Amino acid sequence: MKTLICGSLAYDTIMVFHDRFQNHILPDQIHILNVAFLVPDMRREFGGCAGNIAYNLALLGGEPEIMATVGSDCGPYRERLERIGLSQRHVREVPNTYTAQAFITTDLDDNQLTAFHPGAMNFSHLNRIGDAEGIGLGIVAPDGRDGMLQHAREFHEAGIPFVFDPGQGLPMFDGDTLLDLLRLADYCAVNDYEGKLLAERTGKRLEELARLVRALVVTRGAAGSEIYADGRRHEIPIVDPAEVVDPTGCGDAYRAGLLYGIGKGLDWETTGRLASLMGSIKIAHRGGQNHSVARDEIAARFREAFGRAPW
Repeated sequence: MKTLICGSLAYDTIMVFHDRFQNHILPDQIHILNVAFLVPDMRREFGGCAGNIAYNLALLGGEPEIMATVGSDCGPYRERLERIGLSQRHVREVPNTYTAQAFITTDLDDNQLTAFHPGAMNFSHLNRIGDAEGIGLGIVAPDGRDGMLQHAREFHEAGIPFVFDPGQGLPMFDGDTLLDLLRLADYCAVNDYEGKLLAERTGKRLEELARLVRALVVTRGAAGSEIYADGRRHEIPIVDPAEVVDPTGCGDAYRAGLLYGIGKGLDWETTGRLASLMGSIKIAHRGGQNHSVARDEIAARFREAFGRAPW
């Protein structure tokens, strides 16, 4: 089953400031803030929710198709996608724009200052679900607002089940729009903070929102995750990682596990645990796409963690 992953492709530029922001930002001078940070360490990562999810789904043996918009500077990302064997069939280049990118400065206390430029992401509505063939499952991940709305409607109209994953795009939608999107979707995945915001904006408890979809998934970091489905709440434990290096992209890795489990018809207990394992594997590596693990090794780690095979 091919899975169409609608969302962003982005460059992440991460810089490290070898001091603490608090030593350079004076509280009584915030109104005239003008600071500069020397950042000796800098690296550029390939990211974006669609890229990260597709990368992890491919590790599991799934068939991801990325649907995204990129800018005129997309050359390095296209070369990467070709190198790792991910299809670019539905990756559209928008002339005279930049590929979405985040500029992140981190200090010694892991505080972060981030500037995000959406660039070509704002044109995601130029892509249409109907242009993709042989799709059995989809996900609407954070992207341009118009694109997210359009792709949700098009998945629904085409009868293709999909996951609504609002992520950092959730604040773009009011309560009524979020309820409409949930009614179009078959599944919804949010983190703990997004779940609280979703409930606040819609005026409904998570248990009520779960009735609008086949399953509502809430990740809670080190506290594990919960899957509201079949009239009950499934408690999903974490898998202890080899080490905690970088949480960037962990949510995307988790969602790849969800998509794989849904696509293969696995039960929610297995699907959630597989998703949890993918997040655990990712967190031991920097960036969203720098971990490399064979499918057989994923199965072995699953058996080690849960005492049974995932498939």
